[in-house]
Amino acid sequence: MFAIIQTGGKQLLVKKNDIIFIEKLKGKEGDSISFDKVLMYGEKIGKPYLKDISITGIIEKQSKQKKIIVYRHNSKSTHKRKYGHRQPYTRVKITGLKG
Repeated sequence: MFAIIQTGGKQLLVKKNDIIFIEKLKGKEGDSISFDKVLMYGEKIGKPYLKDISITGIIEKQSKQKKIIVYRHNSKSTHKRKYGHRQPYTRVKITGLKG
């Protein structure tokens, strides 16, 4: 069985025991989390969300992604800038699909 959930402005297809990387959520490692915005569960399609269906998971890790380097340059001028960015994320293991 699979489901499509919405979190962090993105839609993800999840199954039981999947590990997903999503935008940072509140909580500590080992905490349980529930996703209520379920768009599709098996053959059922929501309008826009399905009621009485929730997806549960456990937060495995709160961390930051690898650093990316960004260069900015304005042509016809001597302005140049280099900076980096590390996006925070949450790694979640899906433990159950209840519906």
